[in-house]
Amino acid sequence: MDSNNYLAHSATNTVPEGQKLIQHLKNVSDLTGNFCASFGMREAGKNCGLYHDLGKYSIAFQERLNGSNRKVDHSTAGAYELFIAKDIPAAVCVAGHHSGLSNIGNRNDMADTFMARINQAKAGQLEDYSAWKQEIESPKPFHYSGLTQLDYYYLIRMMFSSLTDADWIDTEAFFTDHPYTIPEANMCDLKRSLDLYVKKWWDAKEEINIRRCRILRAAMDAGSYAPGLFTMAVPTGGGKTISSMAFALNHAVANNKRRIIYVIPYCSILEQTQGVFEEIFGMDLITAHYSGVDYQREEDDPDNATSAFAVENWEAPIILTTAVQFFESLYASKPGKSRKLHNIANSVIVFDEAQMLPVPFLEACISGICQLVQNFKCSAVLCTATQPAIEPLLMKHAPRIGIRELCPDPIQMYEAFRRVRYQDEGGLTDDQLVKRLKEVQQVLCVVNSRRQAQSLYTLLGASEGTYHLSTMMTPYDRKTKLQFIRDCLKNGETCRVISTSLIEAGVDVDFPVVWRSLAGLDSIIQTGGRCNREGKRSLENSVVHVFRTDAKAPKMLEQNIAATERVLQNHAQIDSPEAIHDYFQFLLYTLKDSRQLDEKEILHYAEKLMFETVAKQFKMIDGADYTIYIPVGEGKTLIQQLREEGPSRMLLRKLGQYSVSVYHQYFDQLVQHGKLECISETAGILIDIGLYSRETGLPFNISEQDQMLLK
Repeated sequence: MDSNNYLAHSATNTVPEGQKLIQHLKNVSDLTGNFCASFGMREAGKNCGLYHDLGKYSIAFQERLNGSNRKVDHSTAGAYELFIAKDIPAAVCVAGHHSGLSNIGNRNDMADTFMARINQAKAGQLEDYSAWKQEIESPKPFHYSGLTQLDYYYLIRMMFSSLTDADWIDTEAFFTDHPYTIPEANMCDLKRSLDLYVKKWWDAKEEINIRRCRILRAAMDAGSYAPGLFTMAVPTGGGKTISSMAFALNHAVANNKRRIIYVIPYCSILEQTQGVFEEIFGMDLITAHYSGVDYQREEDDPDNATSAFAVENWEAPIILTTAVQFFESLYASKPGKSRKLHNIANSVIVFDEAQMLPVPFLEACISGICQLVQNFKCSAVLCTATQPAIEPLLMKHAPRIGIRELCPDPIQMYEAFRRVRYQDEGGLTDDQLVKRLKEVQQVLCVVNSRRQAQSLYTLLGASEGTYHLSTMMTPYDRKTKLQFIRDCLKNGETCRVISTSLIEAGVDVDFPVVWRSLAGLDSIIQTGGRCNREGKRSLENSVVHVFRTDAKAPKMLEQNIAATERVLQNHAQIDSPEAIHDYFQFLLYTLKDSRQLDEKEILHYAEKLMFETVAKQFKMIDGADYTIYIPVGEGKTLIQQLREEGPSRMLLRKLGQYSVSVYHQYFDQLVQHGKLECISETAGILIDIGLYSRETGLPFNISEQDQMLLK
């Protein structure tokens, strides 16, 4: 067979001769090299791209393009040639570019690992692909020097991301006949937009606004610092969102960084932050990544389902995402979740409310952050209102990097921004709590579970002025409800809100009274930030009532609550810097030993290059990565478009506003009862719209009673 006749992809209407295999390999090589250049590995990236599809030189694969049903492994061939050339990182990436990164394995493996695939190639179990030598030179050894085993793990992850994104982009460009261009954004233009937005603030007269301006100016000035690791301990109400963006943009301009990534704990904060940034920069430059469908491409699919091209790749200059999306992408093994990862390199990353990183995964999260700073040209800002005692972990994983604080005089600022007092109310039944809530015209009550939130909302009665917030509502409905709540508060109308913790961090609402179920001290203080937010009421009359409840707290909060009980016993002012430090010290280093900060042994498996095991173990919210699209409002039109045209990145970004993330058990039960139309293994469209309430969202749990209603 003439080498010119080997194809990567079969004919389309616009390219009836198909895509030449050599052209695809060169395109992917150049693009992967460009992506890897962002962290200094251009040549290694080019190797990945040039050899990734050598198996397509087999007659069997070419027949597959012509309609044969015979399955063909086309990834192992290139991996084997790179392995022979001793370019192991590139070989691992190529082996997994369709099926995902597997565990590295042992030299005698014959199944389920990278080494098993190499051994199968050695044993002559691959289709003959030798025709590649007619068009491409043999790979040369590539030398990776001075890397630890953990360094290798993260490097392979970044190279793998670069390869999968490049491969999918070139394939998409061929099938859609739209050449790919790397999106570019001028950080200087973005900085000018922010400077114009804050210009009106500089003549502040009120003391609280003068202090906010001082924090903002310090953040702007710090932008000239050399890249590295930063903390920003701005107290609640100190203007952290704008100040952190001011630092990020000034820093990006000064250090030639290519994008800003905001990592946010809750979707509700993401929604609010998205609104602020769209007002400043416009919608086109921002990607808000809520949840989405992770389509995959099959190893032996000859033409690669175009649905895979819809997977998010974070190419916009400003990315807003959740902590779950960010860190699970950092440790994922599948191409869909990994595709976006390389676009983190050479960025400024702001971790908003960093104290909310889950303790069982804390060391893995800190290790990932430090790796991005040390080896991938990132600057990271741990931005908090209650700075956790994580300095020992930062120093352990980034010993060569100094940690710089961006907020001027944090302890003084804490006292200056203190606007509430905390009062321990002891234990209350739900009926007693509801009676206390009804005594106040405007009040926020935050509890630890969706079950209790819906129960309290029902007990309060669906009377005018009573509202409920939950992650079981779509982002659009939450955003709409929050704006309505703000208007009620501003106009002095009755406003009693029952919410889960989604409202506690960073959501801009201002209640005169707040009730908070006993939780971690950081959560209680964050909830306190929703009380007297603008400092217009006296400290004496702005009370955060902390109460204990009959409802059982989620198991994951038990040790946080134990640490809070200790602080309540030992500190009269529980929001003081001393109390906060005591809380985190006790939580992280007394209640837990060092092994429990990496409970799933993520770093142990990473050092052994066990990629698949790491991905299975690293689930920040285990099983809660299933997406349900809700056909309400504009969501109806978007879902119809999805059915008619198939998915695209832009369409899935819009649909994120009409989605709810659920656990797989919940998802499976809806499927079993015929209430969900599956569009992938992890996403579906709600068929029975009667299950969704725009006031409370989806029912929090499909109990026996709920199942009767489903039948």
